[in-house]
Amino acid sequence: MTGNSPAEQGSVLAPTETAFTLLVTSVLDYGIFMLDPEGRVSSWNAGAERIKGYRAADIIGKHFSVFYPPEDIAARKPHRELEEAIVDGRLEDEGWRIRKDGSRFWANVVITPLFDETGELRGFGKVTRDMTERRAAEQALTERRRLFAHLVQAQELERRRIAWDVHDDSIQAMVAVGMRLQLLAERADEPYARELLQLDASVREAVGRLRNLTFRLQPPGIDRHGLVESLSQHLNDVVVGSWGLESSLEHNLVKEPAPETAVTIFRIVQEALLNVRKHARARTVRVSVNTDNRGLLVRVADDGSGHPAVGRKLHEHFGLMEMRERAETAGGWWTLRSEPGTGTTVEFWVPDLPTGVLDEPLPGAPVRSFDSRTAPQGPS
Repeated sequence: MTGNSPAEQGSVLAPTETAFTLLVTSVLDYGIFMLDPEGRVSSWNAGAERIKGYRAADIIGKHFSVFYPPEDIAARKPHRELEEAIVDGRLEDEGWRIRKDGSRFWANVVITPLFDETGELRGFGKVTRDMTERRAAEQALTERRRLFAHLVQAQELERRRIAWDVHDDSIQAMVAVGMRLQLLAERADEPYARELLQLDASVREAVGRLRNLTFRLQPPGIDRHGLVESLSQHLNDVVVGSWGLESSLEHNLVKEPAPETAVTIFRIVQEALLNVRKHARARTVRVSVNTDNRGLLVRVADDGSGHPAVGRKLHEHFGLMEMRERAETAGGWWTLRSEPGTGTTVEFWVPDLPTGVLDEPLPGAPVRSFDSRTAPQGPS
């Protein structure tokens, strides 16, 4: 690549060399050019012109340090990169570069020293990619995940506050009312005694519903025991103990996911299981959590009659909409598959935030199973 036209090069190059030169000089997505041993530009392709804004006649013969911002030039970064490329055989770097018009762009740069058969340095090959859009997208994703983490934390703190308020205020007051009704029923004659006992039964039912609400508001010990143990406890206490279904849990996690990711997964699984109870008429539910593509892939499958809301638009069913929005807000996806008589499968994937790291793998990795038929039974 000398800066001559492909036609001129073809007169002295073999056909395959001519085709390769034509390819390199015509590529638009990559700036591909050569430097002489001192770092001056000696060839230029169409991609370099598009990315950096210089025509070949404007740049050939100039030192490649013109592409670097003043602070890098002051630090002698261009010269150090050539020296490191010679020592290591190759250099790759990402950083700010300068176009002809003075604007900055984020570049990925690869510099390769070129030696002849005697070992003498003949120059450098340099490949540049404009990564500005990708960097902006990555920064936007990072910011989105940061905001999502704050949102999850705020939601959980508010849920926890509401749960404690309900437990300490409403439930305790209703328990006191129930005790008073029982005492009055013991002292009253018929038919008042019977009516007071009926009122007491209604109060106890309401207390049970409120306790179930506080349980749903506050995940059981994710911060202390982790995602898998919390899901196991939920399946055992609620799905098996309260609803009477058989359940199983499988996972291949080798590290604990980040707290925000764990809470998101728990909430979606919790809502999916509630839909199984309300709609599926199932006997068995299976949950799996697997590491997949730098995230977690989760399935909740039942053997019921099929989901009645599948044939309708998702926005008509609040529970389904909530699950999907949670997954998508976390940067993932959510799907539901169901056919009459074959059961329903909720499947979703969420990326794992980079903060969830364990010093040791989870017990039982890579695959661990939880079976309600053999697990110890907790309180209902």
